[in-house]
Amino acid sequence: MVRPNFTKADSVMDTYLSLQDSIYKVWTVMINDDNQKISAMHNLLHELKLTNAEEQETIRSFEERLSQLSELRYTQKSMMEADVVGEYDFASNSMVTELTSLAEARTEFSYNTTLQKLVNDILAADQRVENYRAQYDLIATRFNEFLEKNKSILSDSGENKATEKKPLFQTTSETENP
Repeated sequence: MVRPNFTKADSVMDTYLSLQDSIYKVWTVMINDDNQKISAMHNLLHELKLTNAEEQETIRSFEERLSQLSELRYTQKSMMEADVVGEYDFASNSMVTELTSLAEARTEFSYNTTLQKLVNDILAADQRVENYRAQYDLIATRFNEFLEKNKSILSDSGENKATEKKPLFQTTSETENP
């Protein structure tokens, strides 16, 4: 039986691809959860629109801000730009706080299970953000360390993007000084 030669370069590339796949998976889960939070906010606005005709202008303003929120969201590439994540977080946190407060202030909130469920869904998704980011940072840090350690082998592979480090949500100084 002829056994193929599995080189160190093959092993490095296998690990590289595995780490890339892990980053993709955790990023996708995080973004999908954020999409669900935004969808729940849209649904909450719809419910609020149906239950109170006097607040239509306020609700329209929230709808505009919510559509802008989706446009503000960061990507792995845009995270490298100054404070893109911070701007998104500020806009998202403001929307969550103001929208859930508006719903909870309604007299029908105490008995309207749809409003209660939507508010709970939004708040739960908002609380998961830090956990998802920590998972992403953990894998991205491993990936970046792997790149540093195997830079020469990956550069020799001919893939230009192979040695690009992934941006992190937390800077090194924040990570070192909890």
